[in-house]
Amino acid sequence: MASTDPDTKKSVKEEDVSFRDRLATVDDTGKRKWIFAQKPKGKFYRARTICSWFFFLLFIGLPFVYVNGRPLFLFNFPGARFILFGKIFWPQDFFILGLGMVSFIIFIILFTAAFGRLFCGWVCPQTIFMEMFFRKVEYLIEGSAAEQKLLAGEGWTTKKIMKKGTKHIVFFLLSFIIANIFLAYIIGVKELYKIITEPVSEHIVGLFSLMLFSGIFYAVYAYFREQACTVVCPYGRLQSVLLDKNSMIVAYDYKRGEPRGKYSKVAKVDLGDCLACFQCVKVCPTGIDIRNGTQMECVGCTACIDACDTMMEKTNRPTGLIRYASDNGIETGEKLHYSTRMKLYSLLLGILVMILATMLMTRKDVDATLMRTPGMLYQERGKDTLTNLYDVKVVNKTYKDVPLTFKLEGTNGHVEIVGGNHILVHKDGQGAGSFFIALPKSDVKKRTTVIRISMYNGDEKIDEMETKFLGFVDE
Repeated sequence: MASTDPDTKKSVKEEDVSFRDRLATVDDTGKRKWIFAQKPKGKFYRARTICSWFFFLLFIGLPFVYVNGRPLFLFNFPGARFILFGKIFWPQDFFILGLGMVSFIIFIILFTAAFGRLFCGWVCPQTIFMEMFFRKVEYLIEGSAAEQKLLAGEGWTTKKIMKKGTKHIVFFLLSFIIANIFLAYIIGVKELYKIITEPVSEHIVGLFSLMLFSGIFYAVYAYFREQACTVVCPYGRLQSVLLDKNSMIVAYDYKRGEPRGKYSKVAKVDLGDCLACFQCVKVCPTGIDIRNGTQMECVGCTACIDACDTMMEKTNRPTGLIRYASDNGIETGEKLHYSTRMKLYSLLLGILVMILATMLMTRKDVDATLMRTPGMLYQERGKDTLTNLYDVKVVNKTYKDVPLTFKLEGTNGHVEIVGGNHILVHKDGQGAGSFFIALPKSDVKKRTTVIRISMYNGDEKIDEMETKFLGFVDE
């Protein structure tokens, strides 16, 4: 039961604040508490700003990078067509993409075990766009965190309507631009240009997609904000099982900082270095108190490090009260090191990468699927020949058109392509065709004969397939 004694109110309040028994973004009634994060200042914030510039240039520029007529990256989910580093992948390559995803997950586990949520704070698109783009636009339009809080508490005056209206219009326009770039990764810059320049009636689906993505981005950055990290993103929830006491985290040095006390020019030997100034809380984009230890909501953005270092410098104390460290580093002074767990993850990741590299190097540039035409048996041609009809589907993963021909291996007979002397498969495309295989009756000894067919591009043999030939046996 909380004390009501006036002399103890302050200590009870500080205890309630420091005790981690609630969400930072939810009040006692269950309603959302809006986060008005102060703008950080310091070396980490400057470094993150430079990192964000690089990310923005990369995000905007990559869709325009083409290699041999292909985009460097394309994730065409509707068309089941993916391009990674200029290499095209079709559904037939799903096992390669699947192994790539498994390798990526193992990499995330290893990275998190070693470096915690470094990815979230420095290069996660959600964090970068929110903190390094939209948040700065918000500071520019509505002012500092304190001014934003005052504005939110005011009635709907002309000033508030103008500022809020301007902010949300700018937010939506920025979201629309981001949606265009995002869509370029899915359909390509050339197709996006058609949607923009050609009549709307010809691209209703494209326009709908643009507006849908724009609405999603606007809702995330104008309203959902930090909840995308604390509620939706599974990474924060997984970190409790991915991190260990040797993982690098943004940590508060409680041994040096406790007990907390307000700054005084007169040194107090019974107090730690923590000034109880709450600057680390005020700059936190998710509203947590890092002094309570590692928390799911922490995205490792280092804003609290900059805020604390600033206060330490102002009071002539050593910086690093909040810093990158491990739990063991804070508790025992142990330095960050490469643990056995990390070594095992590295070994597993190395094996997966070698398997993936082997699969990529041995991947066929032209992939074919051959099957007998359903519902058809053999056909007799004259007195001494039997034929079977086959269908072939081909995926061309090269940069040029491929005219395909087929030859039988290890047996008499020949191949007759329906409609011409070759099957043309266009670059980066799929093709299909049919052909007859004719065998002498004398070579058909069983009802089912296994035959091998080679596929050629000119004189170059590019694949060999095995299929079955149906016939009859003379009694």
